[in-house]
Amino acid sequence: MTEEKPMLKDFPKLHCPFIRQTFKINKEQWKKHGRPMGVRSAEVYLVVERVNPGYEWVFEDSETFAVEKLDGSNVKILTEKGRLITVQNRLNVIDPLQIFKGKTFLIEGIFMSIGKGYVKEDGEQAGELIGPKVQGNPYKLDLHEWYPFEKSISALRYKSFDEHERNFDNWSSWFKDWLFSRYYTKRASKMGWDDKVMAEGVIFYNLKRKAENKTWMAKLRRDMFDWYFSEKIEIFDYDKAGRDEMEDQDKFE
Repeated sequence: MTEEKPMLKDFPKLHCPFIRQTFKINKEQWKKHGRPMGVRSAEVYLVVERVNPGYEWVFEDSETFAVEKLDGSNVKILTEKGRLITVQNRLNVIDPLQIFKGKTFLIEGIFMSIGKGYVKEDGEQAGELIGPKVQGNPYKLDLHEWYPFEKSISALRYKSFDEHERNFDNWSSWFKDWLFSRYYTKRASKMGWDDKVMAEGVIFYNLKRKAENKTWMAKLRRDMFDWYFSEKIEIFDYDKAGRDEMEDQDKFE
């Protein structure tokens, strides 16, 4: 009989610091370009220049900082006394011993990271699985890797975040032209490559708020801005000023 693995809590839902609203798009252009751009229906969910209530700290608190959001798949693990007890991809528990018809690339990524010293001997850790079979492999990895969020906070932090005023226009410009992947930039430097890869987005952290049991994380992706789509897909009635009616922010990914 297979031992039942303990179920870990799912990843907390992260909200955007800006209000997001729904906008209809050109259906014919969506049929042509929507799939590769990750648009599932003839509408997009975009940020407008309005602060999401409760997320003023992202803009106002000096303790807030920005970290690269890796483009992968969320994976949690639990270890006890150096043994891998649980592997969980969102709410899907993965059996690390299922070597046939199983998601062996997840296990490959974890063991690659064990070799790099990323995995603790005891405790629960969360991170991003990246590599050849995940999200088109933007980082050009030959093997999979599991990158813990705890390491991202220290290694993938954008130091330039504190050099500019925190507002919609500045972040729109930054995300469009200058938000390069710190993970890939470090990898490219080691490999002698001179190209750049855009980051998927950022996670905003505030560790002081975490210690105070307040909301302390938020996310912002490039595909939340209108320019991400507008060169290929017409967006109807988009105005960065937004509409007065408030949509349910929990419905957005």
